[in-house]
Amino acid sequence: MKITDHIKNANGKALFSFELLPPIKGQSIQWIYDAIDPLLEFNPPFIDVTSLREDYIYKEQENGLLQKVSYRKRPGTIAICAAIIHKYKIDAVPHLICGGFTKEETENALIDLQFLGIDNVLALRGDARAADTAFIPTKGGHCYATDLIEHIKNHNEGKFLHEDIETFKSDFCIGVAGYPEKHFEAPNLNADFKYLKKKVDMGAEFIVTQMFFDNQKYFDFVKKCRENDINVPIIPGLKPISTLTQLNVLPKIFHIDLPDELTDALAHAKSNAEAKEIGTEAMIKQCKELIDFGAPVLHFYTMGRPEQTRQIARAIF
Repeated sequence: MKITDHIKNANGKALFSFELLPPIKGQSIQWIYDAIDPLLEFNPPFIDVTSLREDYIYKEQENGLLQKVSYRKRPGTIAICAAIIHKYKIDAVPHLICGGFTKEETENALIDLQFLGIDNVLALRGDARAADTAFIPTKGGHCYATDLIEHIKNHNEGKFLHEDIETFKSDFCIGVAGYPEKHFEAPNLNADFKYLKKKVDMGAEFIVTQMFFDNQKYFDFVKKCRENDINVPIIPGLKPISTLTQLNVLPKIFHIDLPDELTDALAHAKSNAEAKEIGTEAMIKQCKELIDFGAPVLHFYTMGRPEQTRQIARAIF
């Protein structure tokens, strides 16, 4: 079922969903099941599965020189989606990204997803490789999320890269990312909204936001979206604080602000256990406010660690 249909059928009730990382290469699929099972009691209608681009490692050769080798640490997005659907009968939402994939590889992925009966995809540009200072498109791949959306829309219309097959049409519901505090590469917030509006005009049917900790940022974001005639569902992305280091790491990596009340409380925490307790209580409060505001879904970035999300969900669902 499409994400938009899940939201429509909920009749205004906030839904619960979450996002998973694929396990590190060599780990068992049981790692995924262990991340899902504790959260089933909250009846998630869909589960996101991220997709990560390749990176590089350097392997020493017999002559002592280093060889640069392409390496994908967390493969398996499509296979994990298939496993989720088969085992849990829950909709899986794979991330499709530009970086690390050629157009042909993207098209093959779309064909595989259609074979599996997957109805939703999240179309993202993706992040830069760890060793790169900026995003570098893959040779033969897409440069921007808008290019990826166009590819998916063409696939929905039976238009393939090298041929048209009118009898083979998909019907993917396309989601995109939104940034309540502005994408860090956008020159300003208004420009960021122009890019988002373009993605929606091209066919995006729902938005999932970057994590945020100040609900006013989300409220303002939704208001500005509606003022700009962006009327698709806007799903807040949420990640509770769980360690002391996240006080500084999360703003640095994700270019977000933490509210004074939360940072002041964390500044007095003496251990990760205290920080986690503070983060949990703050997230429960944040979620209750989002439900009162009318957020269609509370979407948690669990990073494969379900315990804290489970504690929060039990307090609000």
